[in-house]
Amino acid sequence: MTTTTLSFGAALNAGLRRALEHDRKVVIMGEDVGRLGGVFRVTDTLQKDFGDNRVIDTPLAESGIIGAAFGMALRGYRPVCEIQFDGFVYPAFDQIVSQVAKIHYRTQGRVTAPLTIRIPYGGGIGAVEHHSESPEAYFAHTAGLRVVTPSNPADAFHMIQQSVASDDPVIFFEPKRRYWDKADFDVDAEPDLPLHRARVAREGTDATIVAYGSVVPTALSAAAVADDEGHSLEVIDLRSLSPIDFDTIEQSVRKTGRLVVAHEASTFAGLGAEIAARISERCFYQLDAPVLRVGGFDVPYPPAKLESHHLPDADRLLDAVDRSLAA
Repeated sequence: MTTTTLSFGAALNAGLRRALEHDRKVVIMGEDVGRLGGVFRVTDTLQKDFGDNRVIDTPLAESGIIGAAFGMALRGYRPVCEIQFDGFVYPAFDQIVSQVAKIHYRTQGRVTAPLTIRIPYGGGIGAVEHHSESPEAYFAHTAGLRVVTPSNPADAFHMIQQSVASDDPVIFFEPKRRYWDKADFDVDAEPDLPLHRARVAREGTDATIVAYGSVVPTALSAAAVADDEGHSLEVIDLRSLSPIDFDTIEQSVRKTGRLVVAHEASTFAGLGAEIAARISERCFYQLDAPVLRVGGFDVPYPPAKLESHHLPDADRLLDAVDRSLAA
């Protein structure tokens, strides 16, 4: 047992290092991932230790990064691409949706694309526009892609390795305001969950909160406050956005009878809408109140001085819980 204290960003770095050590077909590509070590230093020292043939600095051309990585994946490599910020992924959207996501079905499963695309996403760091967006619903809506997002350092460490090992393309969203969160965990232990299984992060009996990425710690804070007020909230860390582990959510809702879904992205046509619809179908007779959603407002991401009003906080989550309990 080797318990280590790592930040979220350092855990990703350690996970990528393990992947590079385990398989010589793993290569890392992106803007400034080599000599600089990435904008958030997630790939720090990897080029020095593994060489510039395996940790490759690319031009500022997201479509070219994904196109080249896709070709390498077809030739047996396992590229890990970094998109510097969420809002920069759109030039690569056509490559991802039209080519990467289609290859398995287009070839009737004869060709795979083991490609991992890392995307720092979400707000909370005071950045300008195109640096704080939550585009995960675009990719979760696209058949042929796996979409995941860890919420803590231990999951970051294990899930990046599980993603790189997947034979399917994985969109790996990293909640950037959690890069500096730290945790103790055993780096030599096997992951306690498969890549696409949700985790019950806190058990409760009165209502269920489903969250993912950066909002999971917010949900846990809200549950702690609710506990002081006499309400027991169960918190589920979704972890995988496509596929979604509906069985774990259903099991919780059948116990609590109430569900609040929370994420940073706008609520309109977001992941919360899909979860609300599916759980309403599967648990209609067990629900004691309508499923409620808490998310960003339906506007372009605001200037940094307004983001604390835009992002869901514990007060907004508890307001939704109160409305659910009062129904």
